[in-house]
Amino acid sequence: MTDTITIRKIGPDDLHELQTIAKQTFYDTFAPHNTEENMQQYLNEGFTEEKLTAELYNNHSEFYFALSENKTVGYLKLNFGKAQTELQNDNAVEIERIYVLKEFHGKKVGQILYEKALETAAAKNADYIWLGVWEENLRAIQFYKKNGFVEFDQHIFRFGNEEQTDIMMKLELHS
Repeated sequence: MTDTITIRKIGPDDLHELQTIAKQTFYDTFAPHNTEENMQQYLNEGFTEEKLTAELYNNHSEFYFALSENKTVGYLKLNFGKAQTELQNDNAVEIERIYVLKEFHGKKVGQILYEKALETAAAKNADYIWLGVWEENLRAIQFYKKNGFVEFDQHIFRFGNEEQTDIMMKLELHS
């Protein structure tokens, strides 16, 4: 029997749980392809309590946990309006992060979080959803292509002492 996955909106009281899952899933996803120095630098700077608190209090961002038997197994971060990292289009929603614990890969957790993003975008009457995904993250690229996303641009992401290329993808919601 598969576990039931539930989605719960994250608030400021969830800061430490968010910090824990964010660091763990980021490390699991990117450590095999990056230097330990760059990983530690990003983990120490990208997921500080101050940074995550500011993100949680931003009215133009929403976070959601994916839970399996009350255990956090993944999370989603969505941005709207000025919180978007690049396009900042009022008619768009950015999926900034969908991360799932490694042991839950292949168990539809990412899909359930993605469906929450679609539902949120529809409620906001967005024209499209967009995101940036590292060109080496083939698993994620395949996931988004399977869900109808198309590449439209790319940008450079500074990761420690390296420049990496993110592929920007989007999904039109209205035909």
